Amino acid sequence: MHEVAEVAEMADRRIVVVSAGLGVPSSSRMLADQLGQAARRALEASGGSASVSTFELREYAVDIGNNMVTGFAPPKLETLINEVVAADALVAVTPVFTASMSGLFKSFFDVIDNTALDGKPVILGATGGSSRHSLVLDFAMRPMFSYLRAKATPTAVYAAPEDWGSAGDAGSAPSGTSALDVRVRRAASELAALLGTQGTQGTLGTQGPQGTQQPAKRPDPMVSLPFEQLLAQTRRG
Repeated sequence: MHEVAEVAEMADRRIVVVSAGLGVPSSSRMLADQLGQAARRALEASGGSASVSTFELREYAVDIGNNMVTGFAPPKLETLINEVVAADALVAVTPVFTASMSGLFKSFFDVIDNTALDGKPVILGATGGSSRHSLVLDFAMRPMFSYLRAKATPTAVYAAPEDWGSAGDAGSAPSGTSALDVRVRRAASELAALLGTQGTQGTLGTQGPQGTQQPAKRPDPMVSLPFEQLLAQTRRG
């Protein structure tokens, strides 16, 4: 019975995809769709299942602005925030504007409580007019989601114009598969792995079966520690 319960718990994961693309269609939405569907397939391949819901932030732009001014989310925006918070995993994609995340994308995550995404697995994605903007993933997006204590996958996905429909290098992608597809699938597999271990990690020194003491877990290097703890570690070093 216990094993059956664990299988049921693994199934029916909810993945929410948010895209900050402004055009119709937009490359950000295209990348968001690829990442969401790849994550669903990766979960199915691991024996689970998932539903994917996709939201365009441009449809909430006015509500996001009002929330920032008044401090209160209109009902439509509140529903979206609740969807994001309740999801098992998140896919977040933004276009690159002025060498960083779009203002709409950043503002949306500004109006979410800064503890609401604690521990949530997330794939980071971005699109831009040049591959030179790919650094936005590691120098803008990853620090923000680290601050929010989300668990970003090691692979973040950037798509430049030349990535769409292009074949990958012979050494980096299988024949007939684009380099972008390889990155998308890798990020999706990492998300599925994070979801597979979610909820199974205990606290430091937890009690195991029959009162046995379990070994302490190593702290997650992606989670920011309180300033006092960081200072204490520095003094010990």
